[in-house]
Amino acid sequence: MIARTKPIPAIMPVVGRALAVVPLIALFLAGCQSIKTSSVKPDPISVDPSVASDANIQSLSTVIARNPRDPNAYNVRGTVYGQAGDYKAALADFDMAVQIDPGFSQAYSNRALVYRRLGKTKEALADYNRAIQTDTGYAPAYIGRGNILRQDGRLDQALADYNTAINLNRTDAQAFHNRALVHQAQGRHQQAIEDFTSAIGIAPSSAEPYNGRGLSYLALGDAKTALDDINESLSRDKNSYLAWTNQGLALEQLGDKSKAKAAFARAAQLNPKYSPARDGMRRTG
Repeated sequence: MIARTKPIPAIMPVVGRALAVVPLIALFLAGCQSIKTSSVKPDPISVDPSVASDANIQSLSTVIARNPRDPNAYNVRGTVYGQAGDYKAALADFDMAVQIDPGFSQAYSNRALVYRRLGKTKEALADYNRAIQTDTGYAPAYIGRGNILRQDGRLDQALADYNTAINLNRTDAQAFHNRALVHQAQGRHQQAIEDFTSAIGIAPSSAEPYNGRGLSYLALGDAKTALDDINESLSRDKNSYLAWTNQGLALEQLGDKSKAKAAFARAAQLNPKYSPARDGMRRTG
């Protein structure tokens, strides 16, 4: 088994001419890269085509040419390809990484993220299982597997995975946020509020936990507190049709039908197919 060092938190964009940045890339290869979950997002792959610039890819390819049996090098380049949306190239690099080192849990987990983006849930689940088998202490794999289980309606299994992830790492906002979603779906709104609050404490700039917490406050009948949270969410993301819909629901509960209708209308404008927004417009109209 190849010795691992502590993962570097994120891949920094590489700028300048390729030869000038090779030493910088070499520093990144000292650790194992994972596709970054820097904030609470439904999809942990943040696509940025500029990441895979010619300079970046040429520099990473130079490192691979010098170290063709280094699985870390393929994992880093695969991560860059994944963030850039070039999933075919990303899969090829992750395939090579695990071929060289069959115990490379982070490469399995990164490949699973790409499979999820491609809609290949079965393959993604198999990779998360393999990542956990090779490293039972790798929290991101439990979060990723939990996401698949939650979306498949297997809430108790998802909850178990999120619990494990949180026990392994209590500083991951995604784990608390997604566990809150399970609590919410199963009607445990006070527990959901506690987990959303933990996620906010870890990632205060993220919009999603405020919106989620607001929805649980709505379910508990506290429309005023819900509205405060939903407004916080919208101050961070004004293009969330979910948050606009929830704002409409809170305003409707508070008796302000005029503002509620405007919120529902904004949600429907952002997503014309979202029926709760259209239904809200009809009710408040």
